[in-house]
Amino acid sequence: MAVLFSELLVPGWADGEMIGLSEVTGDISLPCHNAAADLFFDEAPARVALAKSLCASCPMQTACLAGALSRQEPCGVWGGELFVDGSIVAAKRTVGRPRMTPLAIPVAAECDADEEALAS
Repeated sequence: MAVLFSELLVPGWADGEMIGLSEVTGDISLPCHNAAADLFFDEAPARVALAKSLCASCPMQTACLAGALSRQEPCGVWGGELFVDGSIVAAKRTVGRPRMTPLAIPVAAECDADEEALAS
């Protein structure tokens, strides 16, 4: 059986043969196969959040995370979790010194009031 490079290889499932992703998932469409691969390895926090949100609706999320942990993936978003240096982290650290106090996130109503004040 020929297996394409883009397919996930799972050893030992079919009498010692390597089988492809289509044999494991069937006709299920996976979100990571419909998005650009570099999205799951991006540095920007917004794109990492987008990649994690795509994983949230995936039927293979648990299996993907278990596989990434077993392979000790060094980086990227796998199973809805972000891996950095082989460990799961909440968010990537940005370049530079961390802030002493976190930035306050303005409430939408406050933003609208500020915009109206600036307009007049």
